[in-house]
Amino acid sequence: MTAPDVAALLETADRVMVGITGPPGAGKTTLARTLVHEFSTTLCADAVGYVPMDGFHLSNAVLERLGRRDRKGAHDTFDAAGFVATLARIAHGGETVYVPDFDHTTGEPIAASLIVPATARLVVVEGNYLGLDQPGWRHVRPLLDRLVYVDADAEVRRERLRKRHIAAGKTDAEARAWIEAVDEPNAELIATTRARADTIVD
Repeated sequence: MTAPDVAALLETADRVMVGITGPPGAGKTTLARTLVHEFSTTLCADAVGYVPMDGFHLSNAVLERLGRRDRKGAHDTFDAAGFVATLARIAHGGETVYVPDFDHTTGEPIAASLIVPATARLVVVEGNYLGLDQPGWRHVRPLLDRLVYVDADAEVRRERLRKRHIAAGKTDAEARAWIEAVDEPNAELIATTRARADTIVD
């Protein structure tokens, strides 16, 4: 999905919602933020919104209570219903919607820290499970005008993830163990959603 592709979509509708999905470490955030930056410049800041699925992570305290902290990032460690409800509000249009972001340093969501203006023409939605056909999540795909699946070589992804986990405070051994136990099983599940995307970016 390139800027000209998005520009062409914007000629067909008042508001376009583009989803960027793929496995952990594939480069989703880089592509999403590139599109947001480019169109915030060519249009204006109030014409673009950004909705990261990571903002809908359950808090660490809730994950502890549910016994899911040791696999944070799995599809059942998010508020999928809240995510869908927020996307539906945005798709309906007519109002400014405040959405949460995610602080990778603390590992916690931050409520209402991003704004999708009522005037937004492009809304970029980014996350692992946008194409997942499971309860809760299957309602996401119909709300998106386009879904882009971003992939990368497995070793490249794993090295990016290792560095990310170490930056967040894990030791090298802990980072590698987390990748094997959590990230890679998630990646295998996400790979099953590839066929639901309109565009594949390798």
